[in-house]
Amino acid sequence: MRNLSILWFLLFSLTINSQDLKSGGVLKPEQAIMDIRHYTVALDVNPTEKSINGYTEIDFNLLQPTSNLLFDFWHGLTISKLWLNGKPQTFTHTSDDYIKIPLSQPLAVGKVKLKVAYGGKPAVATRPPWTGGFQWEKDAKGNPWISITCQGEGAKIYFPCKDHPSDEPNEGADMIITVPKGLVVTAPGLLQKVTTKKNKSTYHWKTNYTISNYCILFNIAKYKMTKRIYTTVDGNKVPIEYYVTEENFDKAEHLLDLYEQSCKILEKYFGEYPWVKEAIRASETPHLGMEHQTNIAYGNKYKYEKLGGKDFDWLLHHEFGHEWWANKVTNRDWAHMWIQEGICSFGDELATRELAGEEAYLKGMQQTARNVQNKFPVVRGEQVDSDSAYHGDIYGKGAFFMHTLRYVMGDDKFFPALKKLATDPQYTYDNTVVTADVEKLFSGAYGKSLEPLFHLFLYTTDKLEVHVRETKENEYQVRLLNLDMPVPIDVQTDAGIQRIMTDKKGTTVTSKSPVIIDPKVFYLKKVIIE
Repeated sequence: MRNLSILWFLLFSLTINSQDLKSGGVLKPEQAIMDIRHYTVALDVNPTEKSINGYTEIDFNLLQPTSNLLFDFWHGLTISKLWLNGKPQTFTHTSDDYIKIPLSQPLAVGKVKLKVAYGGKPAVATRPPWTGGFQWEKDAKGNPWISITCQGEGAKIYFPCKDHPSDEPNEGADMIITVPKGLVVTAPGLLQKVTTKKNKSTYHWKTNYTISNYCILFNIAKYKMTKRIYTTVDGNKVPIEYYVTEENFDKAEHLLDLYEQSCKILEKYFGEYPWVKEAIRASETPHLGMEHQTNIAYGNKYKYEKLGGKDFDWLLHHEFGHEWWANKVTNRDWAHMWIQEGICSFGDELATRELAGEEAYLKGMQQTARNVQNKFPVVRGEQVDSDSAYHGDIYGKGAFFMHTLRYVMGDDKFFPALKKLATDPQYTYDNTVVTADVEKLFSGAYGKSLEPLFHLFLYTTDKLEVHVRETKENEYQVRLLNLDMPVPIDVQTDAGIQRIMTDKKGTTVTSKSPVIIDPKVFYLKKVIIE
């Protein structure tokens, strides 16, 4: 399989865009009292002018009375009018990307609707998907090909919102996008209707599922669509759709073959596809790819590789894996981004295991261990913004940590716990997670605390220190120096590989030749031989 370090290098290249936009961070008091329920984004997109014009409605529950409302919105777009519960409202749109709404009298607890009319030229993505914004491209035939990415920047780059991962719209989103006639719009959820008047067409897409705001976006092109029905692991029928540019339509059916292949692998380990009431969908994009819910962006240009003699598309599989890890299981603080990126990347290695076998999987994890940088802890504090949280080890080290957990716990405990994380309502959809939730789940499945292991590998840059001392002829003591819990370790002796349990007190191993610690590489470790 392609060395996944390439993938992590590409994905790690995310940086903030030229507008210096970041998502998340410390949740502001004015926003902590709001529970976002639904977004409606209605825009007329002009490819010639590279502009947008329309409105966004935000439905939310106010949890405490307030005299001030605060929303996130990039200052480069111009607000023409704003309504609160149907009444025009004064506001300030600041240069630091906030909409501040002072109220003449306190707003009571309850349901609130904010409507914001705006327009202008949205921020252009300088290196999509890593530096986000709009992409105004042309396909091979010269037709407009428009895409949006905004994971690092947040959806505030093009519509007003509460830009924090802890609060997703529980009742989904509507997207009503108008384009020149002949172009096609794709977006999350299901297509409700297409209305054409004169030289314009309006596409209405709707999702009823909880969704991250950076997945509430659209793609525009002169698409053709191919479709089939997929039967999930639980027997549900779900349409698989691929929206593809005309010049690549001949490649669409085989891409759906690979989509099905990946879905079967991912469902085996993580449970049924999360969005069975809507669709499995991908849209061809001019950028590499992104995990947009029910409509992943695909731009890998059909560069397949062979795994176990079968075609495999690493990009398609990775972004599709995010339907479970990011879209269904979501961190409520970017500080814990490893949960979605690391476990999703572990899912990439599980594809290797399924298609090419256990030894190929082990080789892939060994290379992953070599690529870990350890410049920063995987978890860098709490209430961290997207820019501070995002670094390469949330992919590779996060994936390798899952490999370590698998080894420590054993397959009979690890894989059911992993599937529970991906399927239990307390960790999915409306319920976001942090590292402590993951640790408690796996510790419960293991039967004893794994907290020291989580702390060592996720909250520090330390490796497991294993001390080996020859105590007498043909006898070696193997003990841990910096982990206060017993763990299994493979030790290669003259008689072969032995799996021992050891801790800070140590365990004695007999061998006529010098022992080798962890030869198949289940740990990031430092071996000290005395």
